[in-house]
Amino acid sequence: MDAIGFETHDHLTCIKDGLEAVAAHCVRHRLQFTPVRRRVLEIMLQEHRAMGAYEILDKLREEGLGSQPPVAYRALDFLVSHGFAHKIERLNAFIACAHPGQNHTPAFLICRKCDAVAEAHAEPSCGMLGRAADETGFKIEQAVVEALGLCPRCAA
Repeated sequence: MDAIGFETHDHLTCIKDGLEAVAAHCVRHRLQFTPVRRRVLEIMLQEHRAMGAYEILDKLREEGLGSQPPVAYRALDFLVSHGFAHKIERLNAFIACAHPGQNHTPAFLICRKCDAVAEAHAEPSCGMLGRAADETGFKIEQAVVEALGLCPRCAA
C-alpha cells in the first residue's frame, strides 16, 4: 500500500498533472468542469493538505469567484461525487484526490500532530473488514478508512 502525500515530489508537476487528469476525465464523460470547480481543485492541489470548506471559500472570495457558502459547497460536492476530491471525516475537511479519475478506495493516513494527510489504496473487501462483511452477508458498497498517527516528519 503506497501512500501519496508525505513524500517529497515536484509540486508544480503534481498540480498540473492533477488538473489535466480531471479536465480530460470531464471531457471524456461530458462533465462540466466550470472555472469555479477548477479553481477549487487547484486551491486544494496547491495547498496539498486537507482544507475546510470555509477556508476554500475565503480564497474564492479574495479572488472574486464567490462569497456565499453554496459556491464552495457546490464545487466540493461535484469534485467529491466524481472522485476528484475526498472528504476527510475526522477533520471535516477536503483534499484533492491523488488518483483522479481512477476507480479506487482510498485510505487516509492523518498525522495527529500536524494534520498532514496522505492517501493510500485500501480494498475493503479484503482483510478483516471484508471477512466481517462476508460472515454476516453484508455487501460493502463504500468504506471510509482513516488512520490516525504520526507522519514521518513529526515522528522524527
